[in-house]
Amino acid sequence: MKTITLYDVATLAGVSYQTVSRVINDAEHVSVRTRQKVLAAMAELHYVPNRGAQQLAGKRSKTLGLLTTDLALHAPSQIASAVKSRAGQTSASVIISMLTQHDAASCLAALQELLAQRVDGVLINLPLDNALAEQLAAQAKPTPVLFLDVSETAAVNSLVFDAGQGARLGVEHLLSLGHQRIALLGGPESSVSARARFSGWLAALRQAGIAPCAEAHGDWSAASGYEKAHTLLSGGSLPQAILVANDQMALGVLRACAEKGMTVPGQISVVGYDDTADSAWFSPPLTTVRQAFKQAGEQSVDWLLKAPEPTDMLSQILLPVTLVERLSSGPAQTQEVSGELLARRLYELAQLAALLDRR
Repeated sequence: MKTITLYDVATLAGVSYQTVSRVINDAEHVSVRTRQKVLAAMAELHYVPNRGAQQLAGKRSKTLGLLTTDLALHAPSQIASAVKSRAGQTSASVIISMLTQHDAASCLAALQELLAQRVDGVLINLPLDNALAEQLAAQAKPTPVLFLDVSETAAVNSLVFDAGQGARLGVEHLLSLGHQRIALLGGPESSVSARARFSGWLAALRQAGIAPCAEAHGDWSAASGYEKAHTLLSGGSLPQAILVANDQMALGVLRACAEKGMTVPGQISVVGYDDTADSAWFSPPLTTVRQAFKQAGEQSVDWLLKAPEPTDMLSQILLPVTLVERLSSGPAQTQEVSGELLARRLYELAQLAALLDRR
């Protein structure tokens, strides 16, 4: 089969090969009509530009690397999608490396592989402690690196959501509804963002003079939310509300509440974190803290493409979050109402027992 060349495209389009080259490289001074003719000829001939040859000729387009955690999780997948989309808008390409293990050896090897492919910048969306993040940044020099899941205290360039603000929003919302017995369902303790949300909850509750009535940690999945909620709801003093570290676990919490016969928000309120696309369709629709993942992905690409020359000055961007109030949170049930409900249920049980005796 004959290899289709730039000259074949030029002949079919009725233009010079220089014009075809300008279209391929998205150069200016090409009319819309001519550009459309060239693109149509490329499509008809199934011509694909040889990027390797372009790079050797010094016409190298920008290439970014993305080191990310499991893309089966909502937040990483949304950020990766935004990164790809934004990069495409700027004619940059993205090489994605997904890691399920976040140990130093795995992270260093994956970063080295991206650097070997001559990437112009690296985004790292992995939950890393300060020491490892700083080690990765040092290894990548002089290639710019931006971290998306590290502590605000890490000495690296970072773009992260304000976990303290998100924690306060959830706590203040529940306190404003009169809740006092608040349980906490955090993410895995190995996760930087999970630790930040959990410590933020504790600080906000402490400021209000309240201690959590129960605590548990899941693994971000709905299944773990379901399992841990059953534990939280099995104690002697039931919580009036549960703060959950992500929406997927909150889905499991809602299922557990339903199985326990506890109405949401009638008997217990549930507040999630992330504002996934599906959270508005939970039953009931989930009150949650919104993180703008699309904005984070787009802004991180913009930063890398315009990254300044290496300097001792760090760029540490803190993105705000917002509370989305839906139907999974409501006013706390008063003790009087709880007593009435208990009395009614005892009366119903007595009636049932009397009926059974008559039989």
